[in-house]
Amino acid sequence: MPNGRYVLHDPHDHAPLGEERFSCAPGPAGWRYVSKTYGPDGSTLGTTDLTLDSRSRPLRMELRSGGWQVRGGAVDGVAWLRTDSADPAGALAVEGHDRAHGFSGDSPAFLIATARLLRLEEGGSARVRLVSFTGAALAPRTFDQGWTLEGVESHPTDSGPLLVERYQVADLETGEQRLVHLAGDVVLAAPGIELEELQSPPNAWPSD
Repeated sequence: MPNGRYVLHDPHDHAPLGEERFSCAPGPAGWRYVSKTYGPDGSTLGTTDLTLDSRSRPLRMELRSGGWQVRGGAVDGVAWLRTDSADPAGALAVEGHDRAHGFSGDSPAFLIATARLLRLEEGGSARVRLVSFTGAALAPRTFDQGWTLEGVESHPTDSGPLLVERYQVADLETGEQRLVHLAGDVVLAAPGIELEELQSPPNAWPSD
């Protein structure tokens, strides 16, 4: 089970945003990722708990940040419930639904989830519709991304060859593009994300 730490910064001005400590592993349902995010001062900013099914669809998602909580999953697209911690009875909870393929957010977990959902062959491209929850408010935003698996390289390590996938990811609304490097179920590098610690090798993703 990989346990590690991502250092987070603003991808534009490189201002430090804190770090995310995570663990992830295959499980009975498919794959699970759990993390806590901390600010530069060490304060807890939020948590992510994401479980994918055997087809890499979001079986269960729970995010907490800024006094807000979002729970969701794949239901004829994706569905979610957004609640305020000041409203424990959920009287003002807001439900949402979209015919999207999955979720997105600030955590590196969502890059892994989207890549594994698409299952691209080298040189292949796909368009995917996602509902994103970002920032302290966790307000939903639906958008389209374009993913291209530009290449796969094998790197020798003490525990055997490590396959590193290089993706070009484009926000189809803004035109912004970024490179994302993945190995198994770990993000090695992406704009605003640096892998600083990893206690065990990434889990290889099932090919079927």
